[in-house]
Amino acid sequence: MNGTLNLGNLFNSANLRAMAAPIFIVLILAMLVLPLPPLALDMLFTFNIALSIMVLLVSLSTKKALDFAAFPTVLLLSTLMRLSLNVASTRVVLMEGHAGPDAAGKVIEAFGHFLVGGNYAVGIIVFVILVVINFIVITKGAGRIAEVSARFTLDAMPGKQMAIDADLNAGLIDENEARRRRAEIAQESDFYGSMDGASKFVRGDAIAGILILLINIIGGFVVGVMQHDLSMADAASNYTLLAIGDGLVAQIPALVISIAAGIIVSRVSTEEDIAGQMLSNVFSKTHALYITAGILGLMGMIPGMPNFAFLLLAGGMAWLAWRNSHKPAAPEPEAAAAPVAAVEAQEASWEDVAPIDTLGLEVGYRLIPLVDSAADGELVRRIKGIRKKFARDIGFLPPAVHIRDNLEINPNSYRITLKGVEIGSGEVRTGAFLAIDPGSVAAALPGVATRDPAFGLPAVWIEADMREQAQAMGYTVVDAGTVVATHLNHLVTQHAAELLGRQETQALLDHLGKSAPKLVEDLVPKLLPLSTVQKVLQNLLIEGVAIRDMRSILDTLLEHAARVQDPNELTALVRVALGRSIVQQIYGAAGELPVMALDQSLERLLLQSLQAGNENAAMEPGLADSLLARAHASAQRQEALGHPPVLLTPAVLRPLLARFLRRTVPQLKVLSHAEVPEGKQIKVTSLVGGTA
Repeated sequence: MNGTLNLGNLFNSANLRAMAAPIFIVLILAMLVLPLPPLALDMLFTFNIALSIMVLLVSLSTKKALDFAAFPTVLLLSTLMRLSLNVASTRVVLMEGHAGPDAAGKVIEAFGHFLVGGNYAVGIIVFVILVVINFIVITKGAGRIAEVSARFTLDAMPGKQMAIDADLNAGLIDENEARRRRAEIAQESDFYGSMDGASKFVRGDAIAGILILLINIIGGFVVGVMQHDLSMADAASNYTLLAIGDGLVAQIPALVISIAAGIIVSRVSTEEDIAGQMLSNVFSKTHALYITAGILGLMGMIPGMPNFAFLLLAGGMAWLAWRNSHKPAAPEPEAAAAPVAAVEAQEASWEDVAPIDTLGLEVGYRLIPLVDSAADGELVRRIKGIRKKFARDIGFLPPAVHIRDNLEINPNSYRITLKGVEIGSGEVRTGAFLAIDPGSVAAALPGVATRDPAFGLPAVWIEADMREQAQAMGYTVVDAGTVVATHLNHLVTQHAAELLGRQETQALLDHLGKSAPKLVEDLVPKLLPLSTVQKVLQNLLIEGVAIRDMRSILDTLLEHAARVQDPNELTALVRVALGRSIVQQIYGAAGELPVMALDQSLERLLLQSLQAGNENAAMEPGLADSLLARAHASAQRQEALGHPPVLLTPAVLRPLLARFLRRTVPQLKVLSHAEVPEGKQIKVTSLVGGTA
């Protein structure tokens, strides 16, 4: 009784459906290994043709892609079945082909004789044409559409999910409907992603068909002549016709499946199937039908043309147009009022709140080729390189640059934004080169005068054929993509402190925690909150100090955090610890450091203005103006001497002077005596406030 019950459970409909796929795969693998009689080949080839026709008809009747969600799997399984049939038929052709054209079954014989008239030259040409249509036209186009659809579907997922959440929060849908919509979005992304990969199977199938045809022809010719003593003509005729029949019986279903794949991925989801869409979009346009009928009628009246065919079709088009024009229009007063009501009833939702990109690059429409990743835009590669270089030089990974086109700006212009605010812009010319004058050029160049957007140097836009001449005259010549990339790199480096947000700081600590977990655990949040660490790092970046040596920075913070919590004081302590790195960043490996220093009288005035160590004390206006003018003049003298403009001050004055001079003399670096490492010789070349 138990055995009967278990057997009944085994063969119920649910279990049979679950076992269908494994059984089908096992049969496919068996065809690759076991020899099949001609009758079995006939049945399987007929089933393959029937399956391809069924798939095509189902794809034509779908209203949206998810109605045929199993298509990628069907595509894979049908391709595997065709290939296994090719292997099985190749075995029969090579073993029994000497017996005649029906050795591999009636289906292959029919395709080899009936479809190509028994002429193997015609058969080869027909086979090649089918493969070209399948491989180059249909499969390549469908694969590209699937790739683009997959990308756009994945990009649209966050917005669709936010829309579902908004409808759910507004009470327009319940939890079950929201769950169903989320599942549909996930299925849609999975479908297009699978189709992107499944299309590669069809291309591989076409290549395999060509190789199998060649193997059958060459192998059959050798087997027929060497093993079965056939004449070369008989061997060529028998095996070539069998190979062509085998190739055609596989490629025709493959072509049908490829057409179905193209229909699935290229259709636009509406409430109509493909036939309904074509009738409503193509054959319902009255004016287009009348014009087409007129053109066909004129062509039909030309002597020598097939007048009957052209005039018959012209009459049919004219009748269809007349019928459409006299069709009663559907009443739609309620439908017309519905959109207005919908607009009036629509409420604001979180979907209306668009997130702001941390870093953005907006380009005019003429610059789109520079940022088109599909066309291998050079600027996209350069931006990736900028982010890598920034991470190596500065010490953290900046946010990704969101690129978009902007039709509201000049076609040749671009805008660089930080948190939605423009921080830089410029204008470049695609196809031309920017010749930048570094200050030592031999002569002027003809072209459109401008300035380098990154550093403001005088420059000229020149044609490509003048590039070598400009370089020989001393100009620095760069293309349009390099101009934008250089400007972006300059601005990103300048605003590094603003790019280091709380999320980036946490990611930086998490990255360091992989190699020094104890160091991070002991500091954050036990001794210092994350916000304080972030502020210290931002202070360093504001003054152009790289934060690559995070281990030394955290070691210093860990050493002093128990008694110091102020970010500015901690920054000063970290700068001392990074003194060797700071000095090397400015002077390189030089042993002697030419610096500017404060005149003693000016230094005493500044110390008095601090009011016993209060760094936030205001500076007297007259003293401030005098200090700015003298610091600027001294910095210019340093640069004229070929030295970096560096002001060396007492440690207590350094934060005040660094903040005060940063905006007016941005190229001036302010160091304290404590930050100069041992072994370096200091040479005062200029006094700020003095006469030397």
